[in-house]
Amino acid sequence: MPIQLFGLTHSTLQVGLLYLTTLGPLLVAPIVGGALADAVDRRTMLLIAEGGFALVSVGLAVNASLPHPHVWALYVLDFAGTAVFSFGTPALRSLLPRIVREEKIVAASALDSLASNFNAVAGPAAGGLVIAALGFTGTYLLDVASFGASLVSIWLLPKLPPTAEAEAASLRSILDGFRYVRTQPVILGIFLVDTNAMIFGMPMALFPALGEHFGGGSKTVGFLYAAPYAGALLASIFSGWAGHVRRQGLGVVIAAAAWGAALVAFGFATALWVALLTLALAGAADFISALWRSAIVLTATPDAMRGRVTGIEFTQVAAAPTFGNLEAGVVASVTSLRFSIVSGGVACVAGCGLLALAIPALLRYDAKAANS
Repeated sequence: MPIQLFGLTHSTLQVGLLYLTTLGPLLVAPIVGGALADAVDRRTMLLIAEGGFALVSVGLAVNASLPHPHVWALYVLDFAGTAVFSFGTPALRSLLPRIVREEKIVAASALDSLASNFNAVAGPAAGGLVIAALGFTGTYLLDVASFGASLVSIWLLPKLPPTAEAEAASLRSILDGFRYVRTQPVILGIFLVDTNAMIFGMPMALFPALGEHFGGGSKTVGFLYAAPYAGALLASIFSGWAGHVRRQGLGVVIAAAAWGAALVAFGFATALWVALLTLALAGAADFISALWRSAIVLTATPDAMRGRVTGIEFTQVAAAPTFGNLEAGVVASVTSLRFSIVSGGVACVAGCGLLALAIPALLRYDAKAANS
């Protein structure tokens, strides 16, 4: 969609506004979807959300096939696609404890992350090749066809009705989800640790300027964006050991601090290969942190509350990097690229330490004791 929009408008501003349209759905839809995921059959909810997502791709194909595709339609369909995806995400993210044993949740999460990280690296490259070969209409139609696989996969899942303790979806049930998070120090702690890491240690808004700094232009910028995902992909391949770690709360704090430390090293890098290596290390640390955070959320939350908590988690994960990129850009504009990156990494590490001191239950969390 960004490629098509830029081809229609030749405006980077309008492409930037396309991303802005997703912020509202990312903040609201997972919260509402989480409350509903706790109150209805999650398999049915997933089928509806995935079907709605497929219809968005149908709309994109129809618009692309017009002699003069509408720019406004891209904004509307991007908003709708983000909304239905975000709406269904809590039902999807809360499935694992219902379909695998608790001791296998970390391993199952690692497999899920392996697919996600591979897609993050290979998807954009494959998408560019498909657009070049089939054009926009053909690409969107191929996307529509691909939903057949996901819809069949969801259909083959067993029915996943709500538990007997589940509340009806309402504003009260949504507020109950936030109250639950506030009263659970371990879950609140991992949310705060990740928020701290993303707000102070999110330098991706600086990558276009850093591409010029390293003398490689857009090609270098592409490498910078790909490096954290490449590190996460490698970490996910070799993540079998992570399922045997009991002190997962402590692990989240250490991994988030390692993310910040790697960004400090990235800020001081003068050679491109060093910069890419440090970004890959940061991506690997972020993957390990996310793996244990997911395991804690899924095992420490009762099923009747799991949809709402995963919805809140998804909103936090989606929104925090947006504010982090804003922070990085503002600091860089009044100081320098290096100061923005290094100071953010230092603040990330310091914040992890302070949160560990403020929430000792996070350090004491024992995955084996929680599952017993």
